[in-house]
Amino acid sequence: MKKKLYRFRESRLSMLMLVLAPIVTFYLLEWYTHNPFETMQAVPQFLNIILFELTALLLFVLTGKLHLALMTETLFFCIYGLVNYFVLNFRSVPIQPWDLFSIKTAASVADNYQYVLDRQAILTLFGFLLLLVLESGCRYTLKHRSLRLRLPAAAVLCTFLTMFGLMFHSDELVEQKLRLYNKLFTPTTISYKNGTALAFIMELRYMAVEKPEGYDPGEAAAGLARISRSTIEPAEGSPKNRTVRTTQAAVSGAENGRLPNIIVIMDEAFSDPAVLGDFETNRDYMPFVHSLMEDGEDTRSGWLHVSVLGGNTANTEFEYLTGSSMAFLPGGSIPYQQYITKETPSLASWLAQLGYRTVAMHPYHASGWDRDQVYPLLGFQEALFLPDFKDAGMVRNYVSDQSDFEKIISVYEEKEEGQPLFLFNVTMQNHSSYTESFDNFHPDIQVEGKSSTALDNYLSLIHLTDQALEKLTEYFSRQEEPTLIVFFGDHQPTNSVVEPVLRQNKKSSSSLTGEEQADRYRVPFLIWANFDIEEESSICVSANYLGALTLQTAGLPLSDYMSYLLFLSEQVPVLTANHAQLSDGTFTNADEQKNLLHEYRCYQYYQLFDAADRSEETTGQPSEE
Repeated sequence: MKKKLYRFRESRLSMLMLVLAPIVTFYLLEWYTHNPFETMQAVPQFLNIILFELTALLLFVLTGKLHLALMTETLFFCIYGLVNYFVLNFRSVPIQPWDLFSIKTAASVADNYQYVLDRQAILTLFGFLLLLVLESGCRYTLKHRSLRLRLPAAAVLCTFLTMFGLMFHSDELVEQKLRLYNKLFTPTTISYKNGTALAFIMELRYMAVEKPEGYDPGEAAAGLARISRSTIEPAEGSPKNRTVRTTQAAVSGAENGRLPNIIVIMDEAFSDPAVLGDFETNRDYMPFVHSLMEDGEDTRSGWLHVSVLGGNTANTEFEYLTGSSMAFLPGGSIPYQQYITKETPSLASWLAQLGYRTVAMHPYHASGWDRDQVYPLLGFQEALFLPDFKDAGMVRNYVSDQSDFEKIISVYEEKEEGQPLFLFNVTMQNHSSYTESFDNFHPDIQVEGKSSTALDNYLSLIHLTDQALEKLTEYFSRQEEPTLIVFFGDHQPTNSVVEPVLRQNKKSSSSLTGEEQADRYRVPFLIWANFDIEEESSICVSANYLGALTLQTAGLPLSDYMSYLLFLSEQVPVLTANHAQLSDGTFTNADEQKNLLHEYRCYQYYQLFDAADRSEETTGQPSEE
């Protein structure tokens, strides 16, 4: 019996596994997160199988050993799929090419999560292990003397695999011939419909940003330079009224010499799940924020639409500081790690020109999202990170918002009297996960009905932030220097946290309509001042416009780019990577508004990639009016 088994392992019959094993590996990879037979059509399944078969064949030719080739492919996708499973659970988005730049950032918070597999994932893992055992018995080996043939064959296979991958970078082929799903702003859907591996290959084409059609850097620079005029001829499809609404406020602020301190707090995962549906709690989880949003004195408030969900904090940060939109960048990309490689115009660099001391602050590791490299390129003169928060109070494993806000006060009190301060602060207290217990955190918010530990813990953390923010505004209400505080969340928590809210409203994260899904990208924002400002509530705006709105509210001069953003916001008040909303309420997206947004796309490309290389600054000089 042993002899027969040995003969089978060594015989060409074991070569059948070269056909069967890659197919099984493909389906197991998909089964980690979903049922591929329910989400994928026949064509994408077939294309993925070809990809896996070619990969296995290439490994066999390179190694000359069947078991080694098959086990290498299977083990790789077993581990990749497992990591992808957790990434999808933690941030509601699968692994994408740009995550390769974020490995250090991910590793820095990896020990703060609970790693639990559901039943389907456990069965999939056992399937992988069983397949590996079967593959280990396939001992067919190519003869050594065939090395001269194997190397050219490997080169041919590599070329064929490359051509096969590049085939999916053709819009015509993908859309018209193969009819694959290609909406990159829904990365989870594209992975489910096209397959994990194939979706990853399709996204590789967007590692670089293509120039807009008809883009010319000289024309973009000239167009931005004309923005300072009260009216200019509109381009086709652009806003008709180009009157600079903020000119008077800017002139007034400049004449009075009033340069208020500007403190911006982008609070980690701060959101209000009530936008997803009704639910009851034992007490209000954000009473102070709710009161300011309803009728706050010297407050402008509303809802901020962002481009990310459950993670990728740096993208909301990027949109706020630069005024650029993720709608024009590859889905899932991280501009901090891909595109901010030289000095880039931003809110910080503009305020520095106006005489502000610019400080960035984040109570965690400096390497996260490469902030220690990016902040100086954006115009921040100083940056404070975790080592600067000695003896800070902790909530769970993170510096508390209370201690974080006390550090803001410390920086304010230590600055030179009369020098305006721009402080941009990214907090950490409310970072996921929300399922563990800690001695230094005692949840005080409970959701009535069928809730979850994660939701109760999350809302309890939000409650702590609300209390800390109230204390911060109380402090600055007693200060003589005019100070503006801008407060907003970077994104909502992942689907698993808010699922109880959706269930109570007879919904689920997997069955939301487009407009309901857009609510998953909505967070509260406040602009509070200790001096008189025009009060306004229920403002609907996206993160790329909020920096310009900050300058407008402060009564400060605007850069030409920021002026343009305020123009556009009247026509398109919401523009994110996922959706857009026009002033008449039309729900749409950037792809459907190419003519309307073409000018913005060109200006943004110029700001990100060409402005620093030209002698004439795109942002212009501060107004002398």
